[in-house]
Amino acid sequence: MGKGRGGFPGGGIPGNMSNLMKQAQRMQRQMEESKKELEEKEFKAAAGGGAVEVTVTGAKRVTSVQISKDAVDPDDVEMLQDMIIAAVNEALGQVDSESEKLFGGMTGGLGF
Repeated sequence: MGKGRGGFPGGGIPGNMSNLMKQAQRMQRQMEESKKELEEKEFKAAAGGGAVEVTVTGAKRVTSVQISKDAVDPDDVEMLQDMIIAAVNEALGQVDSESEKLFGGMTGGLGF
């Protein structure tokens, strides 16, 4: 009886397993690169016909909020709040869509 180097005859990793591990490592590198690219991208969304514009990064950080003077109505602060919320949610939705495009199909063939 052999000394059991992993339980495979000859003590090595079978060719299929070795190839699968290399594929997984390559996929992990690609995912890390794609994640970095996504995090550096900017996504913009507007609400209220452009009265409010929000910019977020792919890392879901708000980097800019632009508010038109016409959107500032002291008697209707709730409308401005709603426009900001709508623009932020739209921009974050863009990040999620881009993320799904980048990563959604990557793991499909491996059964994860």
